[in-house]
Amino acid sequence: MEATLGDRRGHTECRGDARGPGGDSPASPTAPGDSGSAVSLPSPPGTECSPRPRDPPGDTEPDEDKVCAVCGDRASGYHFHVMSCEGCKGFFRRSVIKGVRFTCPLARRCPVTKAKRRQCQACRLQKCLDAGMRRDMIMSEEALRRRRELRGQRGQPGGQQGQQRGLTGEQQQLIELLIGAHQRTFDSSFSQFMHCWVIKFAKEIPVFRSLSLDTQISLLKGATLGICQIRFNTVFNPRTKAWECGQRCYTIRDGALAGFQQVYLEPLLKFHESLRRLRLHEAEYALLQAMLLFSPDHAGIAQRDVIDQFQERVALTLQSYIEHRHPPREGRFLYAKLLLLLTELQTLKVENTRQILHIQELSAMTPLLSEIIS
Repeated sequence: MEATLGDRRGHTECRGDARGPGGDSPASPTAPGDSGSAVSLPSPPGTECSPRPRDPPGDTEPDEDKVCAVCGDRASGYHFHVMSCEGCKGFFRRSVIKGVRFTCPLARRCPVTKAKRRQCQACRLQKCLDAGMRRDMIMSEEALRRRRELRGQRGQPGGQQGQQRGLTGEQQQLIELLIGAHQRTFDSSFSQFMHCWVIKFAKEIPVFRSLSLDTQISLLKGATLGICQIRFNTVFNPRTKAWECGQRCYTIRDGALAGFQQVYLEPLLKFHESLRRLRLHEAEYALLQAMLLFSPDHAGIAQRDVIDQFQERVALTLQSYIEHRHPPREGRFLYAKLLLLLTELQTLKVENTRQILHIQELSAMTPLLSEIIS
C-alpha cells in the first residue's frame, strides 16, 4: 500500500469547499459508491449503542486516563457520541428528555469545569451540544424498559432460544476487533476523510494485512466508497433528511447543486432512510463495513478463498449478533433486510460512478478518488 492508496495522504488534504451529498468531494456524507461488483453473502437460515468518534491521532492513553469533553472530569466512556463522565451523561439525558429550557445570567460565558459544572445548567447543556452530544441517540424510557427486560430474559433459565444462545468466543473477539478499528478511524465530522481513514480501517484487520499488496488494493478500490456510505448513515438524521457532519449539514439539494441528477439522489436518500430506520448497533455498522471490504467478487481479486472464508465468518457473526442482541420481533427479518440494502447499495454505485465521470474529468479529481473509480 505504501506505493499506492496508502501513500496518498500528502496529496489529499480536505478542502474547505466540500460539496454536499453525492458531491465529488468525499468529505460530503453522500460521496459516490464504489465501482466493484455486488457483494456475495450467505443467505439467512430458516444499550443504547452508537457509533463513536475516534481519538485524536497519536492518542494512546489508556481509557482510565480519558477526560470528559464537557467538564474535564474522568470519563467513563462514550455517551451519546462523546467521551464523557457519568455526571454529564446523566445531565444531558435528563435535560433533553424533560425538555427544560435553561437561561444563563452571564450571556452563556460561564466556565464548565468539574468544580463549576453545576453552577450554570444552560452553559453546561450548550457545552454538551458543542462537544457533539446528539439528542437523537437518547433512548426513550420505553426503549430502556424493553432493554432491561431483554437483559433479564437472557439471564433466566428457559428464556427464548434466540436470546439465550450467546456469541462464541471467536465471534466476540471479531466484533471487538472491528469495533476497535471503527472507533479508531471514525470522525463524525468527516473532516479527515481525505487522509485515508477508511484505508486505515482496513489496515486494522489482521486478515487484510496478510493479503498480497495487489489484493489489498483491489479490495479497497472495490469497497472504499461503499464503506463510506455505511459510515455516512451513522450521521444521517431521518427527521430532517440531512447528514449532520460536525458543524456542517448536507441534504440531497447540495448534491443537486454539485451536478448530480435525481435519478441517483432520490434512491440514495431512500437507501439512507431505510438503513437508519433499522436502528443498528455500533457492532452491526462495523460488521457491515467488513462485509463490504471482504468481497471476493470485486474485479481483479486474487486469494478468493481466503477472502470468501473471512466474509462468511463476518456474515455469520452479524447474523448471530442480531439473533442474540435484538428482541425477537425486532430482529426477526433484520439480517435479510440488511442483505437487501447491501445489494441496493451495489446498484447505486453504478449510477453514482457514471454521474461522477459526467460531472468532471478523471484528471480533475483528487488522486484518491481518481484511483478508486478508475
